[in-house]
Amino acid sequence: MYFNYRGFLKALRLALFGQPFSLRRWIYILSFTTLFIGFTLIILITRWIDELFWRNLNQVPIEQPVFIIAPPRSGTSYLQKLLSDDHERFLFWKMYQTIFPSILVQRIVDRLADIDTRFGRPIEGLLDWCEQRWFGGWDNLHTMRLDQPEEDGALYLYAFACEAVYMLVPFIDELWEVGFVDSLPKEDRRKLMAYYRSCLQRHIVANGNSRSLLIKSTNSAGAVESLLEEFPDAKFITIVRHPSQSIPSSISLMLPALKTHSPEILKDGPASKAYAKLSAEWFKHLYNFRSLVPKDQFYSIDFRALRHEPAKTIKALYKHFGWTMSEDYSVKLNELNKEQKKFKSKHAYSLEEFGLTKEWVRHELGHIIDDLGLETTQAPVID
Repeated sequence: MYFNYRGFLKALRLALFGQPFSLRRWIYILSFTTLFIGFTLIILITRWIDELFWRNLNQVPIEQPVFIIAPPRSGTSYLQKLLSDDHERFLFWKMYQTIFPSILVQRIVDRLADIDTRFGRPIEGLLDWCEQRWFGGWDNLHTMRLDQPEEDGALYLYAFACEAVYMLVPFIDELWEVGFVDSLPKEDRRKLMAYYRSCLQRHIVANGNSRSLLIKSTNSAGAVESLLEEFPDAKFITIVRHPSQSIPSSISLMLPALKTHSPEILKDGPASKAYAKLSAEWFKHLYNFRSLVPKDQFYSIDFRALRHEPAKTIKALYKHFGWTMSEDYSVKLNELNKEQKKFKSKHAYSLEEFGLTKEWVRHELGHIIDDLGLETTQAPVID
């Protein structure tokens, strides 16, 4: 299992000694570190047991996985929700499976779920209550539930190569490779992808290999080249949302976590601007990636089209990749389309509140905005 120990030690040093002392921050950092090490040890042990009982794990084929990759707050969760409803075609990660990427743990959870059902599902009721307490405050931003589709961020986190680290340690420039995997040394990238492949292989063994893997990964906005090297037959779906909308939205998701341990951090301070810079680089990286991947393996969706015409957008996606849509899924998609038309976001944000300007966005990403037509008055017409 790959672990970015250099990044981990640097992050720990910066968090504890790279800024003025704060007892509150020290308690948060050391508590997280203890929890993180504990969970990582559990994963190491359960993965080791997996290899004892499933000896051919590394020979499990992964054919044409489908990656949904875009910078955070671009609509990836919604697209994952739409596609994961096609149960005949796709196998996807649930949150608890990303937290415990082990065949052994998934087998135990499945057995406990069977027992719970026999006794009227008391454990399920308790978990529902806990989830509301743990995750309910995030529902307006990003709904999270243990048994619902989730991205692969936890897999990267165990390797300490995940941009979620910045919610605890806001030293983005110093820890650039943590959120931008393709900037890691080549050998580290190879080891990280070998570990990542092993997680997918475990997921297939635990859930069956008759369906295509569907993986949502905002964390991979800076890892697409590594993924293409590891999975040359993969299909990539990206969503393009105007950076003036997605960048402040993603900052507004990060800041509350930072302020829990460092309330002195300013909304329009260096941390917000550094994260905006990272987000801009993700946009550039994904834009340049288009020229590296065959056209029949890549599909780009305009966020506005996904928001206003989700059914047509998904049907165009299926047509591009030559996928057949079942009648049941088509009916379900049309129902979801009606629900989306009633949806209104309650999440408000602006560039200015984070010390950013439209001029800065233009300077960084103007050529991409123009080339992709993100400032046209209407979304592109879907064939």
